[in-house]
Amino acid sequence: MTKSLIPLVVTVALAAPCSSAFADNNAPANFLYAGSGELEELRPILERPGIDGIQIVYSWKALEPAFNEYDFSAIEHDLALTESLGKKLFIQIQDRFFAPEARRVPDYLLTEPQYGGGLAPQLDNPGEGKPVGHGWVAMQWNPAVRDRFQALVQALGEAFDSRVFGMNLPETAADVDMEDDRNGFSCEAYFTAEMQNIAAARKAFQKSHVVQYVNFWPCEWENDHNYMARLFDYASRHAIGLGGPDIVPERKVHMKNAYPFFNRNKDRLDLVAMAVQEPTLTYTNPKTGKPFTKDELVRFASEYLGVDVIFWSAASPWLKEQRGRRPPCLACPCGMRNRAREVFQPSSVGTAAAWRTRTVTPCP
Repeated sequence: MTKSLIPLVVTVALAAPCSSAFADNNAPANFLYAGSGELEELRPILERPGIDGIQIVYSWKALEPAFNEYDFSAIEHDLALTESLGKKLFIQIQDRFFAPEARRVPDYLLTEPQYGGGLAPQLDNPGEGKPVGHGWVAMQWNPAVRDRFQALVQALGEAFDSRVFGMNLPETAADVDMEDDRNGFSCEAYFTAEMQNIAAARKAFQKSHVVQYVNFWPCEWENDHNYMARLFDYASRHAIGLGGPDIVPERKVHMKNAYPFFNRNKDRLDLVAMAVQEPTLTYTNPKTGKPFTKDELVRFASEYLGVDVIFWSAASPWLKEQRGRRPPCLACPCGMRNRAREVFQPSSVGTAAAWRTRTVTPCP
């Protein structure tokens, strides 16, 4: 299946070439990445003409504070603000957490016996040279937990399908203690649960984009369980986008797992959306010994991974450098000057591609 963003080429009179080292009309769209409650603080960055939207992460507990009682007021607030600015909103539903104190699932999952405790402890790699972190992952392999998560996804679809640009499920990586018999974890049960959640999300959101983050699978290395291949095949056949929380060019562990699959399937996936989060910024380019530059990240994302959208941490140097002044190159997308402009129209995914139809104005 080809991407559902169908390009129609129209001619637009544009200004002189941008000075960016990476000026390509195939460059990904720039979204911000943020946690719930951070939108107001990031509004000055979001208002920039070169920023197309924002991805906001909402915890399961924030959206379902009590059994079958949903509170989507935070999303409604964020959607109203992004729409008022002419920007797009991508929502991520978070069921795993990366700090010992972060147990952000509804209390009933933690206390009622059918959910088996609700959360299982997991380890985390918080970045290059950082000590191992500790956190939690929802026990999606427990059918009772999974049913409740899918009920949340269905309720979100009823409220926001076609209204948000997209929704994504968190990364597939989970470093769970497999010898702890109390949590009932198995590799196959985990994979099956994640695949069922993906299908439920696609059913709930039929007009907005649906993206599953994928980086690693528990128990798997170099597709030796065929999990990675099965996911990419399923996604390409069901108009599901894929992405991940890290763009780190040529990083060996990624090159042994998800990255080659993105490269081989980039023209088959509905959307490829990946993030540059805070841990990503800790990695250095082995060729230069310095942190990866924006151009290096974008080039690898676009040329090798086929990324359509990048979710940037506000801590990214190129965003911090531009605070307080209008960035000359971000005032219009650098890759869309002195050439026919690609304006994307939707096919099977409603109006979700509207961000590509924004008016391009010359840089001052």
